Amino acid sequence: MIDAHNHLHDSRFEGRQAEVIDAMKEAGITGCVVNGTCEDDWPEVARLADKFPDFISPAFGLHPWKVEIRSSDWLDKLTALLEKYPRASLGECGLDRWIKNPDLAAQHDVFREQLSLAIKLNRPTTIHCLKAWGPLLDELKTAPPLPEFLLHSFGGSSEIARECLKLGGHFSFSGHFLHPRKTKIREIFSKLPGDRVLVETDAPDMALPMPRFQFENLNHPANLAMISSELSKICKLPQETFAVNTRRFFSMPDQ
Repeated sequence: MIDAHNHLHDSRFEGRQAEVIDAMKEAGITGCVVNGTCEDDWPEVARLADKFPDFISPAFGLHPWKVEIRSSDWLDKLTALLEKYPRASLGECGLDRWIKNPDLAAQHDVFREQLSLAIKLNRPTTIHCLKAWGPLLDELKTAPPLPEFLLHSFGGSSEIARECLKLGGHFSFSGHFLHPRKTKIREIFSKLPGDRVLVETDAPDMALPMPRFQFENLNHPANLAMISSELSKICKLPQETFAVNTRRFFSMPDQ
């Protein structure tokens, strides 16, 4: 199993990542993608990738929640990191109208810059979207085709899923969608092409019902085992399929 999206660099895990990774390995998880969100946390993602090179695949991006704290040379810093780590992906980036008083113009500008960078460097891209599916589709349709893109913790409609499939999109499922009220999302995933589905924890956030593992009341990345098992039932696919899809999407070496 491979966690397609988490934040192991988060300060809530600080100093205990080795302990968390040991628990992940005991649960059968063989790797994870750790997604940076801003200039402040990119160095920690890089540090962890250097410390655990056989387990962590780094991703660097500017999250829509963090656009207002970006520096004037954020794009140069991001470009330099992606060039330093040729196996790194770009993300997470995207659009978000759920947060209070979003600066939508800035979000769009930053998102476009990152899409252009992903194309230039030929990197897979992890996309965040909340309450902004129409604008996101407009951006994706306007931009040149991306190498690969993943809609992480996808919570859009079946119509949005169909449009994103046409554009080449992939979709990752998080444990949050195991809550009883998320029936519609589970139904959408059950109908997606099997080769477009990945699985993630988004740890330490996106808590799931009745988690097996907890880290000081936070979502533990080792919960991927439970999430993957449940997603296997939903999609009627062997769990190995999700790992194969993740390795292919992120150009990871075979285990």
